[in-house]
Amino acid sequence: MRFPHGPLRRLVSGIFAANGSEQSEAELIGDHLVEANLAGHDSHGVIRTPIYIQWLRNGDVVANRQLKIIHEMDSLALVDGQQGYGQSIGMQIVELGLKKCQRHGAAVVAVRNSGHLGRIGHWAELAADAGCVSLHFVNTSGKGMFVVPAGGVEPRLSVNPVTIGVPVEGRPHIILDIAAAAAAEGKLKVARNAGNLVPDNWILDANGQPTSDPNAFYGPPMGAILPIAGHKGYGLSFMVELLAGALTGNGCSQKGKTRLEQGMLSIFVDPSQLPVQNFFGPDAARYIDFVKSCKPATAGNPVLVPGEVEVERRQERTDNGIELDNKTWQQIVASAQECGVSQSLIDKVIKS
Repeated sequence: MRFPHGPLRRLVSGIFAANGSEQSEAELIGDHLVEANLAGHDSHGVIRTPIYIQWLRNGDVVANRQLKIIHEMDSLALVDGQQGYGQSIGMQIVELGLKKCQRHGAAVVAVRNSGHLGRIGHWAELAADAGCVSLHFVNTSGKGMFVVPAGGVEPRLSVNPVTIGVPVEGRPHIILDIAAAAAAEGKLKVARNAGNLVPDNWILDANGQPTSDPNAFYGPPMGAILPIAGHKGYGLSFMVELLAGALTGNGCSQKGKTRLEQGMLSIFVDPSQLPVQNFFGPDAARYIDFVKSCKPATAGNPVLVPGEVEVERRQERTDNGIELDNKTWQQIVASAQECGVSQSLIDKVIKS
């Protein structure tokens, strides 16, 4: 089932508006979720809609929250997201970071107690749109503790996204948007809804045994997700916990947490304020071309640079629609109907 992004945005935004979000926030959330689908990251797309609404009803996330400044200096800020929707809190973080970065050349914003921040690559793209390099490290304080350390079978780490964005003039942004885990938990949701297996070496069942069945991960009891690249991914994940958890005051992953609280350490750099502005862009462009000139291992599959897959998927899905499995679509429809969203908004998605 493929759906056009415009009517889908309006439907998803309508769901959040009907659940108490101001129109600007509802549109931010709808845009962010649909943009994640367009970029090919279905794990962070509209499949999250009923999940967020349930969190709202449970009191685990709060509509219309603003950042609370805990501590602020010229190029440094510690802020509290007050459990607001991450799509709104994330936008406020980027706006604050860019304001400081453009004034002082670099900035660091540490946030704690945010709702799910969505696709972190989106925040790096916004910074790149403004001409700034950015780095983002994310954890949860414990409810999202799904990942085992290398050599272990019990979760001790978050999925721990690591994102780096670099603008290159005249070209698509270079965006590295990965998790230190073998898979974001949302990818398991997508596979389960679609009735698909996942690749080997992604997950363990509750007994610590490898499995490719996402249902075995969800249990009950819950299984776990493996780190990428064994001890290397574990080491990266461990350091992200310290940066996004301990350094922000959000807290590293721990047992006993019942709501998702995300921390993020974001670093912004304005290349135009370094004495390399005539070198940075041309050399980045040269290096992109050099890497892409590499002979491919498989004929017809050229070497890609970070962010290029998302650019291609965005174009294809903008033209042909966003593909959703029937279960995900029915969950979105149920969320819309439960809160009294106009049936016409649902019909326009189907009939467009």
